[in-house]
Amino acid sequence: MSRTLRIAIVGGGIGGLTAACALRERGFEVDVYEKSAELKEVGAGLQLGPNAVKVLNALGFSKPLYDFSYDAKEFFSLNWDNGAIRAKEVLGAEQKFGAKYLMAHRADLYQLMVDRVSNSRVHLGEVCTDCVNTKDGAVARFESGREVEADVVIGADGIRSRVREILFGADKPRYTGQIGWRGMIPIEEAPEFFGPDKVSPRTDYLGFLGPRGHVIMYPIRAGKVLNFFAGYFVDQWAEESWTVPSSIKEMKETFAGWNQGLLDLMDRFDTVYKWGLYDRDPIPEWTKGRIALLGDAAHPMMPTLAQGAAICIEDAYAFTRHLDAGRDDPTAALKAYERERQPRASKVVLQARQQYLNNKMHPSPPPISREWIFVHDATTGRDWSPAQAHA
Repeated sequence: MSRTLRIAIVGGGIGGLTAACALRERGFEVDVYEKSAELKEVGAGLQLGPNAVKVLNALGFSKPLYDFSYDAKEFFSLNWDNGAIRAKEVLGAEQKFGAKYLMAHRADLYQLMVDRVSNSRVHLGEVCTDCVNTKDGAVARFESGREVEADVVIGADGIRSRVREILFGADKPRYTGQIGWRGMIPIEEAPEFFGPDKVSPRTDYLGFLGPRGHVIMYPIRAGKVLNFFAGYFVDQWAEESWTVPSSIKEMKETFAGWNQGLLDLMDRFDTVYKWGLYDRDPIPEWTKGRIALLGDAAHPMMPTLAQGAAICIEDAYAFTRHLDAGRDDPTAALKAYERERQPRASKVVLQARQQYLNNKMHPSPPPISREWIFVHDATTGRDWSPAQAHA
């Protein structure tokens, strides 16, 4: 019997922890090295398309995930001024995509994964400084002086990935000229409905699209909280961070003249944060020897398709599947993972960019279809079909 392979994961975000859960389930020895001093996820709402939910179901998360999330059936795109429906997208047809479309609080999903991964195998306050391949594996080095030898090192350290920089050089993110605001309120503080078609932010996934901006909102935490995002094209620069405080006054002044019900909703927030949206080109390689990238470290993308976390989750399961099948040759297994995942993730990155460009236009065209994304099943590497539901 071959020995158990040891995997070192640099980065303890959703991508890294999903990989840790999947790898441990297949019998790998896994350690996670996170630069933060505590395991705590920032951010707010998180959209989990059917492609992500299939993976989470396969990992055995269905029951708790369904308990704290919200099952979205449709997306309504509304006119920026009168709130009338301009387009509709069907999301949650399980018979069509093989899984639900769920809305969740990022911290709830993160805690679910933290609880699955033993804290004894998560090492906090570890800032990666170097990764190198060796004859029979790879080594990760950290500011603390820790040096970790492993059969495989995974760089799951996010959009500003140190591992990506070590392997392939520094990237050149482009500021898009768009600022985003985010906030949350109890669902009962949201208006009952918007516009002449009476769609409700308390039960529906809604978006307003208009000149120079768009707004997205949806219920999370089993429908008890409303998550809110507003994006607008501006001339000034903004930091690429989710934790820069802003003000209701600044946000409302930016959206002056938009739907009055939407502006009234903005008044109900106590705190909002803003950040700048950046764009990066897809990279052609994700692996080098026994070191591989995963999630945002491999394919940072704009949020316009709500697929950033979902593609990270897909990566983690696909990586595990390939490594499990190729234990005798991890280098070849990593290349097989790259061959499967790089084209798909790059296509999503580029469609997210195109959706952003469409959103800049006025009047904007309807949202680009995401059905090809939703139908995919990363647990098999193939598209899901209705026949699988009856197999």
